[in-house]
Amino acid sequence: MTGNNVRLQAIKDVEAYVPPTPIHPEETPGDIFGENVFSISVMQRRLPKTVFKSVLATIERSEPLDPLVADAVASAMKDWAMEKGATHYAHVFYPLTGLTAEKHDSFLDPVGDGTAFASFSGKTLIQGEPDASSFPNGGLRNTFEARGYTGWDVMSPAYVLENPNGNTLCIPTVFISMTGEALDHKTPVLRSQQAMAVHAERVLRLFGHDEPERVVAYCGPEQEYFLVDSHFFLARPDLLNAGRTLFGAKPPKGQEFDDHYFGAIPERVLGFMMDTERELFKLGIPAKTRHNEVAPGQFEVAPMFERANEASDHQQLLMTTFKTVAKKHGMECLFHEKPFAGVNGSGKHVNFSLGNSQLGSLLVPGDNPHDNAQFLVFCAAVIRAVHQYGGLLRVSVASASNDHRLGANEAPPAIISIFLGEQLADVFDQIAKGGATRSKEKGTLTIGVDTLPDLTKDPGDRNRTSPFAFTGNRFEFRAPGSLQTVAAPMVVINTIMAEALDYCATNLEEAVAAGTDFNEAVQTLLADIVAEHGSVIFNGNGYSDEWPVEAEQRGLKNLRTTVDALPELISPEAIELFGKYAVFNEREMHSRYEIGCEQYILTVGVEANLTLEIGTTTVLPAAIRYQTELASNVAALKAAGVEADLSTLQSVSAPIADLRAGLATLAAAIDHEHDEDPLVTATALRDTVLPAMLAVRTAADTLEGLIADDLWPLPTYQEMLYIL
Repeated sequence: MTGNNVRLQAIKDVEAYVPPTPIHPEETPGDIFGENVFSISVMQRRLPKTVFKSVLATIERSEPLDPLVADAVASAMKDWAMEKGATHYAHVFYPLTGLTAEKHDSFLDPVGDGTAFASFSGKTLIQGEPDASSFPNGGLRNTFEARGYTGWDVMSPAYVLENPNGNTLCIPTVFISMTGEALDHKTPVLRSQQAMAVHAERVLRLFGHDEPERVVAYCGPEQEYFLVDSHFFLARPDLLNAGRTLFGAKPPKGQEFDDHYFGAIPERVLGFMMDTERELFKLGIPAKTRHNEVAPGQFEVAPMFERANEASDHQQLLMTTFKTVAKKHGMECLFHEKPFAGVNGSGKHVNFSLGNSQLGSLLVPGDNPHDNAQFLVFCAAVIRAVHQYGGLLRVSVASASNDHRLGANEAPPAIISIFLGEQLADVFDQIAKGGATRSKEKGTLTIGVDTLPDLTKDPGDRNRTSPFAFTGNRFEFRAPGSLQTVAAPMVVINTIMAEALDYCATNLEEAVAAGTDFNEAVQTLLADIVAEHGSVIFNGNGYSDEWPVEAEQRGLKNLRTTVDALPELISPEAIELFGKYAVFNEREMHSRYEIGCEQYILTVGVEANLTLEIGTTTVLPAAIRYQTELASNVAALKAAGVEADLSTLQSVSAPIADLRAGLATLAAAIDHEHDEDPLVTATALRDTVLPAMLAVRTAADTLEGLIADDLWPLPTYQEMLYIL
């Protein structure tokens, strides 16, 4: 079958799509929510009272886990899982690939008489031992040093993962080396959460909360994604191997009409969404919002706020669930930040807050923010943290894939700044001038229709161009990419907040001990923070040409690419920060730097080889076939004595020559030897290979607009984005 037949057959197959028949009975979301989760309510029913109280103290108050209760928990967990059809258990962990890993073991142990019995001990629940040498570790482990450990994270509930051929009990765990260093994303989330809580509680005590409950970080990630029919996906080697299109001309109609955003959800997509939500609900994942996004073929799901550690685990599970369910609906779910050039990319906005069940969110300003000193201190801590460690926030979202999105019109710039809104910006401006005495009030919007009520208007607008924006009761970090784990930015946010809250608490404690009135000490602290760190507050248009110039004058970093950002991980300031709060030691910091370089090199290398392969074996042959066809027609006309128009042949020949030259340049760039310093290699790839890939693409995309449609071999943008 020739290339053109593959593409045209894919279109026919899409048209013949028949949706899957629903196999689940009538039910309501409330009936199934959390039914596959070993939740607190399940534990309360199944565990002895003393055991349950011990486990609950760990979950809710972060008290040390009593290892003596593990056997009772393991027994109850095994019985519950087997009642749900589980035959195996798996310690699930999150290595530095950014993906989910798991090792499955059977509950059954053989007996000497030829039978078997089911067993699951507390020791097995608490600890596992997968191979640590085959995961990215940045030098923490040698190839011959294979031992690594998983450890049960009791604060993230176990769950049963269903499969038509048998179910599995999944136990969220940390993953560490034999030397105790983190080989995963979960361990540093827990460490950073602990560090932040210590200093947040110091601040609360100063405000009169003598025994505050443990403060936790909350995370509400918004997940954007694309859906493409599986037939098109399988006919695109670039999507199959790299997750993004390396070729593709802009379609005649893109997103210019803004007709997809919040539009009616296509029936096939809505069926997919309903099935994913059903699976998410069963796993206790609180999916709340679904809608069309800006680009054609792009959509979004947003869960409710959860503790950051649990939210991170649920995000990984959500992505796995989306991909699995999409295949059942004959589609592929794409999480790459920029799968289609020229249309909006996808992010994963991380909504961040901190608080506890006793006080609620500590980032709620109340009706009169200028009088809410406790809120202002926590908000000022955010300002200090983001200003001092903007480079770390930037590197927490750095990847070769997110580089294609940051700074475009669907994502904030790489310059990290804070948007406070009119109300808070005015309050902090008053503080800087000597003291806040008023807050801009909420207004009303009169619609002008008698049958409709007036609407409440917030005291400030939102700013979609800001990387770190206050949105009423939380901060929204808009820079994370759709493909990445939310754990990385949460580790940085927690750690820099630990430092900022430590600074605030120490400053206030020392002032009060020296006899300063507490309210006066708070006013002085706030004024000092605004004076020193207020330059990070920017309420303007982050897409404007003037902003990078102004940001430089303010002293804000503009780390445009991953290669620019990665050295932030091993700066003396970063190593001191993470070491001080026991989140990473110096070896762990260097390991993450090495892995960041390696992932960038591998990603660009795969894409470059794919570009060379597809350009050489698919695009160029199609172009030559069309050129040959045109040349034959010209020769036939000349032989018949008819004057031939050479313009079409010439218009094709020029980009073919450009394509050949581009492929040769790219091949030479790929063959360049790697330097011992991974950052030097990454820099060379950014500066030589990526431009060479772009030159090949430019020539190929030109040819796509010239070659006869029946000869073009790759599914086009207008087909992939609009045929669902």
